[in-house]
Amino acid sequence: MMMGPGGPPDLSNAELVDFTVESGENRVRLKLKDGSVVEIRVEINQVFRVGNDPVTGLPQYVAISPTFLRIVSCPKELRRAPLKPSSGKDVKNLPGFS
Repeated sequence: MMMGPGGPPDLSNAELVDFTVESGENRVRLKLKDGSVVEIRVEINQVFRVGNDPVTGLPQYVAISPTFLRIVSCPKELRRAPLKPSSGKDVKNLPGFS
């Protein structure tokens, strides 16, 4: 849904709409111009019906969806030495997504 000149839609009167995923891949792999390969994954958490478009009369929806980005590969010249983690956790063991 495109945002109008008034900014984001008012969700105070929005109706939560239940959904099931029928098809489609929820991730995309991109090769960037700098040589890096990243994978982006989107998860839809909630869908709200926020009214109808005044011009077309079609229903309008808002999807609440966090986006996750994972570096698959990158050129060695873009890498820097990691900072020492203050929490004591081994950063190599942090979970990603697969």
